[in-house]
Amino acid sequence: MKDFKLYAITGEEFHQGRDLIEVMEEAILGGVDIIQLRDKKSKKIDVLKKAQALRELTKKHDVTFIVNDHIDVALAVDADGIHVGQDDLPLAEARKVMGPDKIIGISTHKIEEARAAEAGGADYIGVGPIFETKSKEDVVDPVTTQYIQQVANEIKIPFVAIGGIKLHNVDQVLAAGATRVCMISEIVGAEDVKGTCEKFIKILK
Repeated sequence: MKDFKLYAITGEEFHQGRDLIEVMEEAILGGVDIIQLRDKKSKKIDVLKKAQALRELTKKHDVTFIVNDHIDVALAVDADGIHVGQDDLPLAEARKVMGPDKIIGISTHKIEEARAAEAGGADYIGVGPIFETKSKEDVVDPVTTQYIQQVANEIKIPFVAIGGIKLHNVDQVLAAGATRVCMISEIVGAEDVKGTCEKFIKILK
């Protein structure tokens, strides 16, 4: 997979009434280089429509497009890959369905899960939640920056820090060894989405 620095996940509940595509395009223009569609509540047909629109947008800007959970939707729109959680389809099965060339990312909350993901052939892992977060309902307790240090020391595949990361605390995340960060509300809920992303890019560089 192409390397990345700034990863944005959709969260329409934070958009303040703005259009999904408009918000995500602003994020891309601000420097986001990987977009994930995450929609746990909509009907499948609506998730598909959003995925089709985001696939078009990401192709236009040459940005990686990932779909959370919905493997059928990811395949239908020819997304670059999928992201799964610990309780979703196991990695080996997901790989059978997705094929060898698609990206598979996995959320991890402890070093054992990170090791298993790497050994199982994941392309990247999510590491978190680092801080308290309100963006997800089914969230585990914060893993703290200590987990970032463990992963940075041991895991060779790319990892992205996620969970409660904001402009005011991203320095702690980078100091612990992360080089890639992922946000939902801090990006898509921002008054100035593009400007917020540009600030993160500046810090990441």
